[in-house]
Amino acid sequence: MVITMKYILLFIKKTLRFVLKPLSFLPAILVMYMIFRLSAQDGVTSSQLSLKVSQKIVVTADKILEKDLSDEQIKHYVNRIHYYVRKLGHITEYFILAVSIAFPLYVYGLRGIPLMLVAGLFCVGFAAFDEYHQSFVRGRGPSKRDVAIDSIGIFIGIVLVRIVGWTGRMTIFRPLSNHRGR
Repeated sequence: MVITMKYILLFIKKTLRFVLKPLSFLPAILVMYMIFRLSAQDGVTSSQLSLKVSQKIVVTADKILEKDLSDEQIKHYVNRIHYYVRKLGHITEYFILAVSIAFPLYVYGLRGIPLMLVAGLFCVGFAAFDEYHQSFVRGRGPSKRDVAIDSIGIFIGIVLVRIVGWTGRMTIFRPLSNHRGR
């Protein structure tokens, strides 16, 4: 029996898919680790980190807009945006988590409402667990509001994966897709 090049390539393709598909969840694991580590920071350290980010935003805006703000004005604006920077950090990290969870699930064939439910429940569950985790960290505490804010990033991330996945299946990846005009 002669093995043709076609069968060798098919074997390699299937083997790569078998090996690489489970690795598609690695980014999600890394993002969850990063979130867990950030939540393990005490209240002062966490607040100082977001204050530094707020400071960079105000100083950069001052330079771009050429306002020549005084140190007192910069401090005033940093304090004004600090809360929003912290909450935007929540949205961003959970957006990234949702994408890193939803995309591999999409690759495995989970689509539509089931994708939103599985990825959404997993990510919101992780957000709730993370808030519970913060109850054991000095200077921090759990917040239902933070879980709700995290959910905004989760929803946007999952919807983005659905849009990108559907668009890709309908356009550039159509020849590789199992899509049958649904």
